[in-house]
Amino acid sequence: MTLRELQSLIRTMYYEKDASRGVEGTFMWLSEEIGELATALRSGTHEEQALEFADVLAWLITIANVVDVDLEAAVAKKYGAGCPGCGQLSCSCPEAEKP
Repeated sequence: MTLRELQSLIRTMYYEKDASRGVEGTFMWLSEEIGELATALRSGTHEEQALEFADVLAWLITIANVVDVDLEAAVAKKYGAGCPGCGQLSCSCPEAEKP
């Protein structure tokens, strides 16, 4: 499944609820899922971690749907040619910098 296909699937399943909840309410759900991912990374099984990664991705996609951002296009534009900081496929930015 491509990122575009996943975004379309999430839109089909949840868009009406997500749009009525709005960005702020949806962002709160994303934040909660990030907390659950943090817990799973500290003490969860690999399966629990995988499920929490999926939840975080789904909620991020949900917000993109609400604000009408095509994530596949955005990712390709920002990262498709390499690191946005140094332009290399294998990042060579200094450790102290966020690429």
